[in-house]
Amino acid sequence: MKIISHDFPENQYYKEATKKKGIVLHHTVSGDSVSGDIEWWKSTAERVATPIIIARDGGIHQIYSSQYWAHHLGIKQEHFQKFNLPALNTQRNKEFIGVELDSWGGLTVKNDRFYSASGQEIKKENVVYYEKGFRGYKYFEKYTTAQLDSLCELLEYWGDRYAIPLDYKGDVMFEYNKRALGGESGIWAHVSFRPDKSDVHPQKELIEMLKSLA
Repeated sequence: MKIISHDFPENQYYKEATKKKGIVLHHTVSGDSVSGDIEWWKSTAERVATPIIIARDGGIHQIYSSQYWAHHLGIKQEHFQKFNLPALNTQRNKEFIGVELDSWGGLTVKNDRFYSASGQEIKKENVVYYEKGFRGYKYFEKYTTAQLDSLCELLEYWGDRYAIPLDYKGDVMFEYNKRALGGESGIWAHVSFRPDKSDVHPQKELIEMLKSLA
C-alpha cells in the first residue's frame, strides 16, 4: 500500500495503544478534500478523528497510527439502552478502528439534478439509487472503484495485523444492531452503532468487496 502521511497534532487524538477487535466504515459527508477533513478535525476540541481517510482517487491518507484511538462513533447512552447494554462509547472507540471514505453521502434531487447537503451538484454517473431508500435518502454519492480497492487492501492488512475477522456480516451490518453495540469483533459500519447515521450505505460494489475478504 502507498500511504500518504499527514502531520496531525497529538492533542487531537489519544496516543495510547489499545487492543483492536474490529473496524468501522464511515464516510466523511464532504467533497474530495482530505485536507479540508483534517482541518475540520483540528478545529474541534473533542478529539474526533480516524487514523485513515481514503480519497476518491484511492489515496490512503494516514492521520495517525491505527494502534492509537480517537472518538469516531459518538454512541449515546440511549443507543445502548435500546438493547439493554451498558453504555461503553469510549471503550468501543478504543477497540474499533475507524476509516473514512471521502464522499458526500446522502443526496437530494431537484429538477433531475443531485445535490449534497451543502448544495454541491453531483454528476449523475456518480449517484447510486436505492428504491426503498436508506436512512432517509434514496440517492447517495457512489464510493469509487479506487476507494474500494484501497479499502480492500487496508482491511486485509488490519485483519492480519490485529487478528480481526473479516467475514461479511450480511444485512445486519447496515442495521442499527445489538451485536455491534455489544462489541462483536469484525467489520461494521457507523450505521451499525447508531440509528441517526447514514454511513456507510449498502452500495453493491462495497458489499461485493466485503464478501471477497472471507
